[in-house]
Amino acid sequence: MIALDDTDRAILRALAHDATQSAGALGRRLGLSQPACWRRIRRLEEAGVIAGRRLVLDLPQVGFGVTVFLGVKLAVKGRVSFEDFERAVAAIPEVQVVQHVLGLFDYRLRVRARDIADFERVLRRRVMTLPGVGQIEANVLLSEERLPGPLG
Repeated sequence: MIALDDTDRAILRALAHDATQSAGALGRRLGLSQPACWRRIRRLEEAGVIAGRRLVLDLPQVGFGVTVFLGVKLAVKGRVSFEDFERAVAAIPEVQVVQHVLGLFDYRLRVRARDIADFERVLRRRVMTLPGVGQIEANVLLSEERLPGPLG
């Protein structure tokens, strides 16, 4: 863990808002030279504070119009069943996120599909046949609003 000063925090906020900014442009906004800004960004990356940069797609534009969150409760719990489930679910391309959670369900999955019929196919042929699956609850995403900032 590294100590972050106000300039580091300003860099993180700016990159969280728009990760495509150049070090030169970002430096000018923050009153730093391009090399100084680049060194700070590099230090934050090397320390693991910046774990990567990602591209956010407009999913309906690329053919994925439905997002469904699945709660999955395993029928049999244990180290082997968790590992078997995680290994199998990782092979399903429509499953974008797998979260091992505490609560009513053991896992929360985010599944992307072209439409409801495509989701039903994924659910019946792939998710319901995963090892150890007991109970499933589906919640279809109706709308989503991204919050500004690094956690949004």
